[in-house]
Amino acid sequence: MVIEKTFGSKAFDVLLVVLLVGIALLCVLPLWYTLVISLSENAAASSGRVGLWPVGFNFSSYKEIMGDSKFFNSFWVSIQRVVLGSTLNFVIIILMGYPLSKNAKDLPFRNVLMWILVFTMLFNGGLIPWYQTVKSFGLINNIWALVLGNSVPVFSVILVINYFRNLPKELEEAALVDGAGPWYMLVKIYVPLAVPVLATVTLFSIVYHWNEFFNGLVLMSSADHYPLQTYIQQLVVIIDAQTMTAEQIQKMSELSNQTLNAAKIFIAMIPVLVIYPFLQRFFIHGITLGSVKE
Repeated sequence: MVIEKTFGSKAFDVLLVVLLVGIALLCVLPLWYTLVISLSENAAASSGRVGLWPVGFNFSSYKEIMGDSKFFNSFWVSIQRVVLGSTLNFVIIILMGYPLSKNAKDLPFRNVLMWILVFTMLFNGGLIPWYQTVKSFGLINNIWALVLGNSVPVFSVILVINYFRNLPKELEEAALVDGAGPWYMLVKIYVPLAVPVLATVTLFSIVYHWNEFFNGLVLMSSADHYPLQTYIQQLVVIIDAQTMTAEQIQKMSELSNQTLNAAKIFIAMIPVLVIYPFLQRFFIHGITLGSVKE
């Protein structure tokens, strides 16, 4: 039966559409403005004359980036970090999520292990002990310092645990009757059924490793080892000139090109913008089922 909508319901639908369009524009506007700045003249950008359309449209900033070896070196470091870090996260999340999804009868001390896992979400040893630990392993100025620092994303592990716990128990019982072992059930049953949540946590890992800059700033003493976001952060951070040496001031003046920095920031956003649409269809399903507790 078709129910005719009242004027109030129609007005609410229009208001809802306008609100969602407004929110979408608020999300897109910073990306558009960064692109507009990168395509404008440096003088116009520095004087604040650039609005929603480029002033003095040109590609000079992007042409200059093509000759910036430091930018491409940091880009390559970030690619290595994303590939190594996301792969390591993926393996650890599965290997932790599967056994911890069992009950205490099947996995002794399971509840203790879960409490330890949750404890690490709330507390940590602090910045200095963390740095000293990384240094003691000889990982300073090493790509593995960026990879191993967040090799166990606890929130993602909990999502996968809850997703596994919501899968039908009859599947495991049938597999056991057929003689399947734990590894076979994990690879052939659980992982294929958990594609939505695994795609979701993989997206989390990719975005984290690509956007995180602080670890690179602390653990890399040489700019040649900076990941992309650390390199860009050094360009756009506000620094007090009174605390800088003459050499540092000269270096910052060489880098204070607003349109060039905007072009670098926009290029840095492209990989995530390209990857997200392919994983987005799994996002809501993975988050919803992974967050439900029995």
